[in-house]
Amino acid sequence: ELCAETGFARSTTSRLLAALERSALIGRDATGTWVPGQLFASYAARRGDDDDLVRVAMPAMEELGELSGETVNLGVPRAGTVVHVGQVAATYMLASRDWVGVEVPPHLSALGKVLYAAHALELPDGPLEHPTPAAARTAADLRTQLAGIRSRGYAVTIDELEVGLTGIAAPVFDGATAVAALGLSGPTARLASQADTLGPVVARLAGRLSSQITRHRKDGAA
Repeated sequence: ELCAETGFARSTTSRLLAALERSALIGRDATGTWVPGQLFASYAARRGDDDDLVRVAMPAMEELGELSGETVNLGVPRAGTVVHVGQVAATYMLASRDWVGVEVPPHLSALGKVLYAAHALELPDGPLEHPTPAAARTAADLRTQLAGIRSRGYAVTIDELEVGLTGIAAPVFDGATAVAALGLSGPTARLASQADTLGPVVARLAGRLSSQITRHRKDGAA
């Protein structure tokens, strides 16, 4: 039926189905019938977790937005990348875009770099996508940045995803596990010169949020 519907050859259709099954996008029931995969159930559960996380994080996000005036984001590690789950809009007319639901290569974002540094994402191998001259070109280049990020408690990206865009982010923990990253982004012309000042502010609010998340989880368990 799939071959007839798509026009693909049986060998191509079989290969695509196998790839989707390996990725948990589809599966088979006891009769061998194709059904939605486990990834859909996991995603549905995580959406509820995401909503809860954003609700707990919103006061810290709003405070960071008021202090900086920039776009504030909350991202979570998922399937080797960072998914933006919450955002507070900038107060400036010239500001960063709406990032919710947008996937960005983690090595090009401050959110991704702090999650690499916190071991919430597995480091990539080999050459990396480098859309600008400032972007890391190899996994080795990225790895050399992580010790400094851990030491400072925050990451800064300047003109790495695209020229003219700067990001600052810090990790958010639940106990010893990094579960998210709190960050802000805006035009390089306005934000890059403030990175050393705003970085500790982001780290402080991320630390406070970490304590709230851990307490929230324990209260929920009780």
